[in-house]
Amino acid sequence: MAQNEILLPKMGESVAEATIIKWLKNEGDRVAADEPIVEIATDKVDSEVPAPHDGVLVKRLVNEGDVVKVGQPIAAISAGADTPAAGPAVAPPAAAPASNGRPAAIATAQPAGAAVTRTGPSGKFYSPLVRTIAEQEGVSMAELEAIAGSGEGGRVTKKDLLDYLPKRGAAPASPAAPPAASAPATVPGTAPAPATPAKPAGPKVMPGPGDEVIEMDRMRKLIADHMVMSKATSPHVTSFVEADVTNLVLWRDRVKNAFEKREGEKLTFTPIFVMAIAQAIKEMPMINIQVDGHTIIRKRDINIGMAAALPTGNLIVPVIKNADQLNLVGLARKVNDLARRARENKLQPDEISGGTYTVTNVGTFGNVLGTPVINQPQVAIMATGAIRKKPAVLETPAGDVIAVRHLMFLSHSYDHRVVDGALGGRFVRRVADILEGWSLDQDI
Repeated sequence: MAQNEILLPKMGESVAEATIIKWLKNEGDRVAADEPIVEIATDKVDSEVPAPHDGVLVKRLVNEGDVVKVGQPIAAISAGADTPAAGPAVAPPAAAPASNGRPAAIATAQPAGAAVTRTGPSGKFYSPLVRTIAEQEGVSMAELEAIAGSGEGGRVTKKDLLDYLPKRGAAPASPAAPPAASAPATVPGTAPAPATPAKPAGPKVMPGPGDEVIEMDRMRKLIADHMVMSKATSPHVTSFVEADVTNLVLWRDRVKNAFEKREGEKLTFTPIFVMAIAQAIKEMPMINIQVDGHTIIRKRDINIGMAAALPTGNLIVPVIKNADQLNLVGLARKVNDLARRARENKLQPDEISGGTYTVTNVGTFGNVLGTPVINQPQVAIMATGAIRKKPAVLETPAGDVIAVRHLMFLSHSYDHRVVDGALGGRFVRRVADILEGWSLDQDI
């Protein structure tokens, strides 16, 4: 019976591998074209791999937990819908041998070294493949931290680690547990990294009678690690502004039905907030930066992430690339599309990477304001609060009057290493001014 291999698909420019999370089909199961057969996870997002055509899943070529490269076969499927003949049609994969002394991408043997954590004390992220190689070769976390990574943000890549391994014997091995008072390890020829406090383990909590113990799922663990890393990396400061968005609310109420009828898209406030933030970033580009040690990288593109809550309660941040180049219609389409596919778990890895600034709409949950945590490696994030009717003092030619207005809070958290209060405060004030100055005659 003819068979076709199912390859791990390309999932974006920056993604080279994925971890097999869960097989949705067993060997011998019939599958339909585009029916999901396996769940995979990258460092950025979880997704599913569908069957390319109708047939029978003849053989799984990788196991749950394996790290697989893009383009590598993961399963064999019959060319038709016939039941496969008895016996394996495709030989099961043996443990991938090392090539030229280097560890293979998929390993089934137990690691030789101690466990390496996903995020190091400095906040560096280590991919599943790098961690697997490090454990097999006995590379300690201290050694990994000392390697100068060539990846984005100083990330240690597979090539960096493989280039490092032959040189290990030239220098004394880093101790597995250095004394607390000792200086951090450095690489010759590089500036020493700033001291990083040890990650607190937190108090030991013992469940009591009747308590429910809930294991964090994979995404919640990633979020937890990312939030702790962000607070350890950036000294957060938050500035607040209350904006009078009465004209904006009245304008949207007037045009939203016509907009949906003409464009086939709902007009929410989110694309308007994104448009205002993109305009403010163009005027104050030093908000659109990233930090590498003592170097500031000013980003050319304005890529705005929008935090979206998932049905599971977890959070994901799809990114609107080149947001400043889209008009209101384009932003509305992009926002609605990303939000819908985020809820359906259909985002691609590249769609949640590359952000340079983030906005989170806490008003969706009825919150009036919040103090958001910066989405590293960015340096700022804005929270938009609920829009509420409140009495406000208005200045008129005839004197001050009290009127009912639509007011909202904007909260701007920023990295005080590189964004001072003057810039952080001016930026959120400028976004408020743009929203307050919305014309009732604005075209759609």
